[in-house]
Amino acid sequence: QKLTAHLIKALPFALTNAQQRTFAEISRDLAQSHPMQRLLLGDVGSGKTIVAALAALQAIENGYQVAFLAPTEILAEQHYLKLRDWLEPLGIAPVWLSGSLKKKEKQLAAEKIASGETLLAIGTHALFQEKISFHKLGLAIVDEQHKFGVQQRLALHKKGHTDVLAPEGHTEPHQ
Repeated sequence: QKLTAHLIKALPFALTNAQQRTFAEISRDLAQSHPMQRLLLGDVGSGKTIVAALAALQAIENGYQVAFLAPTEILAEQHYLKLRDWLEPLGIAPVWLSGSLKKKEKQLAAEKIASGETLLAIGTHALFQEKISFHKLGLAIVDEQHKFGVQQRLALHKKGHTDVLAPEGHTEPHQ
């Protein structure tokens, strides 16, 4: 059975109709021959991360690696911990890469990404660096993509023929 189906079954909650519909749309986009450029909008807490995780699993099921980028170490680490909890039981062990890692840890993460051993790399702008090469990058999930500069986005595009999913949250202003 597919990894996506396993994750949906293992979740301690049911996907909402909106999450199911959105993932179905993204799934169709990922199956196209041209790269996807999709903005995933939703309120904070609306479940954008689970939809992004399902998109990542679809890419992995099809033989690609996934990069999940966040603009700050705190946010990237939160994504890493959540995705690790969801995906390790499915046999997917994400790798964490950030600027604050020790040189040896960065080198080990870079080697796993370059060899293709790592199917999901989660981190900050450290994933954009020239010395980081992906074996077969197929999907980049860029959280709060407006916080990344033009040069960083260009560096991402140089990593390969990649679909891009950009979850964007917003909160209602307090009255």
